[in-house]
Amino acid sequence: MGRHCRELRLVLRIADLKEDSHTLQDAAATWLLGHTQRITFGTPFVRDAELLVEAAVHVPCAYLQPNRLEATLRRPNGAFRVFLKGRQRTLPLRLKGAARHALPVLNGNPCATAPCRTADNTRGAACCRDLTLDVMIPKSNTRLEALLRARKSPYLCKVDREDDRSIECEVISACSYLDPADDVSCVLHDRLLPNGRLAKPSICREWPELDEDEVAHPGCVVADDGKQ
Repeated sequence: MGRHCRELRLVLRIADLKEDSHTLQDAAATWLLGHTQRITFGTPFVRDAELLVEAAVHVPCAYLQPNRLEATLRRPNGAFRVFLKGRQRTLPLRLKGAARHALPVLNGNPCATAPCRTADNTRGAACCRDLTLDVMIPKSNTRLEALLRARKSPYLCKVDREDDRSIECEVISACSYLDPADDVSCVLHDRLLPNGRLAKPSICREWPELDEDEVAHPGCVVADDGKQ
């Protein structure tokens, strides 16, 4: 058996350097490289005006027997690993102070007790437990594409070729910034980068806007009032 029976070495696209601002590039990199449950990331690099990263996706082939799947969630310890000015850094991040004249508000995280779940029936913080990857596989590399399509579902699924250069797929790989105290809260919430910007990526602070052909996680309390 080869290594590809248990994992795949891939190149993933983080951002387009021509279209995405530096702030968005940092946010996209912090978000993507945070999902470490079933993905091990290398050091990001630039090629053809794109920010890319080599990664090992630890999802075995669907035909591997016995078909046991294990994953370890590698969480940040002490300081936080985030992207800032195009580089991954380990930084202490201070908490944002409350505004001096702020009105009292309810401590309302609508996702705190949501019954949402991912396709492997892991309940809670479903949006933080799976992600969509842009995998750089040219159409000519039929072997690697076949290996990608043969991964064990639902841990890697919804494989769809986007163009001659890339394939989109969905991977269940929880974010390491989930607070181990409850596995729902985000430890980056209300923390600030040295430049004063919020450390939590913008993609994590925006409610999902689903296209007509997209379906929310079962039990989502945000999309369609939780009816999906």
